[in-house]
Amino acid sequence: MIDWGRHQWAEETRCSLTERITLCSCNLFREIYALQIACLNISEGPKREDFYRFIIIITFARMISARVSISLLFNFFINFEMFQKKINTTYIIPYPRPAIVTQPVDIHYNFCKLKPLSPEETLEEQLLLESFAWPETPSLPSPLFMNSSSDPAHSTFTILPRKREGQWQIGDKLEALIKIYDFMGRPKKYGADVLLARLHNPTLGAGVAGQVVDHLNGSYSAVFSLLWEGSAQVEVTLVHPSEAVTELRRVNIEEPDRIYFKSQFRSSLLTRTTTCNVCLRPTQPVCNYTDLRTGEPWFCYKPENMSCDTRISNYNGGYKESLTTMEKLFQSGVNMKVSIPASGPANVTVFPKQKGQLEVNSSSVESEPSGYYYQGVWRALDGTTVHQFNTSSAITRCLKGKLVHMYGDSTMRQWFEYLNAALPDLKEFNLHSHKSVGPLMALDYANNIFVMFRAHGPPLRTFSVPSMELHYIANELDNVLGGTNTVVVFGIWAHFDTFPVGFYIRRLMSIRSAVVRLLSRAPGTVVVIRTGNPKPYTSLGAFVHSDWYTFQRLKALKAIFKGLNVHLVDAWEMVLAHHLPHSMHPQPPIIKNMINVFLSYICPPKGGFTSWADFLILGLKAFSG
Repeated sequence: MIDWGRHQWAEETRCSLTERITLCSCNLFREIYALQIACLNISEGPKREDFYRFIIIITFARMISARVSISLLFNFFINFEMFQKKINTTYIIPYPRPAIVTQPVDIHYNFCKLKPLSPEETLEEQLLLESFAWPETPSLPSPLFMNSSSDPAHSTFTILPRKREGQWQIGDKLEALIKIYDFMGRPKKYGADVLLARLHNPTLGAGVAGQVVDHLNGSYSAVFSLLWEGSAQVEVTLVHPSEAVTELRRVNIEEPDRIYFKSQFRSSLLTRTTTCNVCLRPTQPVCNYTDLRTGEPWFCYKPENMSCDTRISNYNGGYKESLTTMEKLFQSGVNMKVSIPASGPANVTVFPKQKGQLEVNSSSVESEPSGYYYQGVWRALDGTTVHQFNTSSAITRCLKGKLVHMYGDSTMRQWFEYLNAALPDLKEFNLHSHKSVGPLMALDYANNIFVMFRAHGPPLRTFSVPSMELHYIANELDNVLGGTNTVVVFGIWAHFDTFPVGFYIRRLMSIRSAVVRLLSRAPGTVVVIRTGNPKPYTSLGAFVHSDWYTFQRLKALKAIFKGLNVHLVDAWEMVLAHHLPHSMHPQPPIIKNMINVFLSYICPPKGGFTSWADFLILGLKAFSG
């Protein structure tokens, strides 16, 4: 790359073509080099070629007039030819116009080219990053000694006594103190471990996510809302020791291209394949497929002797291995996603709330969980009444006359597949599109129900699909008319964990702007967002699927859409609180509960019942007095 800051006289050549060729004040070689640098800024190919020819003519004349030797003249042209080959250019494809040439801008992590932000957006991003900044983690020695790293087997948690006399009752806040020890049995003196906590009762099908507070001294508090009668058991899991976070953070900075993508280019009988990413190392010229409407960046290495316009497909290229020498920090069953034992009783008995008895609150946390399970059914705590759509007729009544637009990754496609399977009259229309990307469409003509799914734009790890089928969610939302009969739901998270969090923030900001525009022109539109969720992974997969990556992006998503008239389906807590094992694609009982929450946003109670189950429940409550 050319460092423009070191060539002030080259900056002076950023002007009109006439000004570029009247550099008489410069000495000969300074003038020649300035002309070489200046030609980089001419964006259009034909003009650049004309300017190259012009440089050669002017240089030849100037050298002859200056009586430069033939050998020096020959050396100049050789060096000039090499100079042209070595420059690192970026080819912009502002579809459908032909390719032009420009220099990359806004480079992060040395080679990640992120979307530029306005001053207001820059400030918002800074505040966002500060709001969920993870505590500092220790540097790692080489070779690594495990003795001083967090060990779940030596660590413990203790349920603290009730702050007021009496029995635990519904509405109280239960607090467990977690103490982390290393492999030598010594207490840790700093925080930053990644911990998950839940309170559950398998017999009752009950569960709620706990909130973990880091005291930055090796101890943590896990706080739980007591929401059901009977036994409630505490469970604490060490997801990653703080030392592993150091390595996860390093890899995300130094290897943001560890997941890479491929595109195929075809022109006549010639076919070539190159690597694509938002983070491309500057080793060769690149084609820039930045979206003109959203500004979302995407790049591919330019195929040799082919135009950038000949790109026809996109697919997952693979995964870089040998990313770390710290494999010991990522051992399943040893120090990754391992339960921490209790130092005493791990459960309490919860009684009904007594009249006149004050609830026990916690000073550690202020926010409440988004909901909890009881008898396998999700109950929201944000004021939403979650109905049980247990029959196809109940779902059909809710969706009758509705246009449902779904966008996102495969976890969003699960919802499309669930509805398609649950509604016998909803018939999928074969658009001959790839299942993983779509568009997928299903219709119920009798009830005027339309449901569609389309994957989000790159990055998207998938099989080979036509590049023209990669659509950005913001652009799709701008094409939605909206209205009281329209539902928009999206989930975008699983393919962004390996990239700088700033890349994800920019994507969400772009979508948010489109949501604001949609709600401005059609305020009655229902907008629902599905969050990310915990998932299992191996030691190698930790650098792609780590819950630490997902949790940070969850915080960003909630903050960015806070205050808008949108609804969240908190998949993170719905997976964490459930007794089923974590999965990238949650199992059917969890998906059913997510769909119930989703449909409850579309069809809130209006004095009627969405199903006979609701009617019976209300009747039993009235009968019991």
